[in-house]
Amino acid sequence: MGYDVFEKLCEQRGITPYRVSKETGVSTAALSSWKTGRYAPKTDKLQLIADYFGVSMEYLMTGEEPRFYEDDETAKLAQKILTNPDLRALMQAAEDSTPEDMQMVADILKRMKATNPDG
Repeated sequence: MGYDVFEKLCEQRGITPYRVSKETGVSTAALSSWKTGRYAPKTDKLQLIADYFGVSMEYLMTGEEPRFYEDDETAKLAQKILTNPDLRALMQAAEDSTPEDMQMVADILKRMKATNPDG
């Protein structure tokens, strides 16, 4: 998969692979090799392409968004965070967190929710 999703995103937005190449810095040779299956772009290049289209890398590679939340509204909000380069930094900062750090954040969120049940 992968390239099929890339082609679909290009088609939906009326964008050529050449334009994606010029605007992301991912070479046209890399895109052509990806298309023929001779090469899979490295993670950093895939992230550039995903960011360009405003999708997750998982969506770019599989055509499906990861599902971490049962609540659709929460899932949509998480997706906005993941596809926003500025907000994604929050998610990336959490990657090196200890379980204790993550529990502290979860506790803060629970307290915030308890004080504002509508939010």
